[in-house]
Amino acid sequence: MNVLVDTSVWSLALRRATVQDSPVVAELRELIREGRVEIMGAIRQELLSGVREPSQFESLRAHLRAFPDLVLGSADFEQAAECCNRCRAAGVQGSHTDFLLCAVALSRGLAILTTDGDFTAFARVLPLQLHAPRGG
Repeated sequence: MNVLVDTSVWSLALRRATVQDSPVVAELRELIREGRVEIMGAIRQELLSGVREPSQFESLRAHLRAFPDLVLGSADFEQAAECCNRCRAAGVQGSHTDFLLCAVALSRGLAILTTDGDFTAFARVLPLQLHAPRGG
């Protein structure tokens, strides 16, 4: 199963001054080696936004270009709104980007790799599969 990688994980791996040595970053590296990583444009935008140094922006953009964006359509945005409505009805709040990520994962049968605890709450309402780092 391919894995949709959330901004929180990419940020740990690529936006920090020193690359974090964490199980989730090690898992991202393994998923990349296996060719199982997926990304969408909204995540790419979040990662590139707020980068102050042009050289860092160019480096980050070059790294991310190795991963093509999933193509999204109207159905993805409609399903994101449905995810939002279902979660809010259950008292669970989230961002529009997070619900779009949920919708894309659900419609394409993808797991989600994230460090954002909001996705655990979403998974109590939505039939999401969260990908956990393997090993120790």
